Amino acid sequence: MSDTVPETAVTPREREREQEPEYAPSAPAPLQVPRTPTGDVGVDAHLGRLADADHLATDGHLEVYEDVHRGLRDALTALDARPGPPVPTRHPTNAPE
Repeated sequence: MSDTVPETAVTPREREREQEPEYAPSAPAPLQVPRTPTGDVGVDAHLGRLADADHLATDGHLEVYEDVHRGLRDALTALDARPGPPVPTRHPTNAPE
């Protein structure tokens, strides 16, 4: 009887996993994407938030992009909620009253 533990066979896929580098997000780097003002203070504030992604590693960009998308979507939804012009109460006629 032997005191050694028999070696288990290593599959080629397991060998590949051992050789793959671990996930490491890229270091922060400014994207230097120009942001042209739209004239709408709220929209410009949301677009300005994109600059926050310049200081984050790539795995942090998603949170910023989702936040900006949510803000822009809310701004568009608010346009639909604004009241339009008042509705006339009676139809104008050509005949004098």
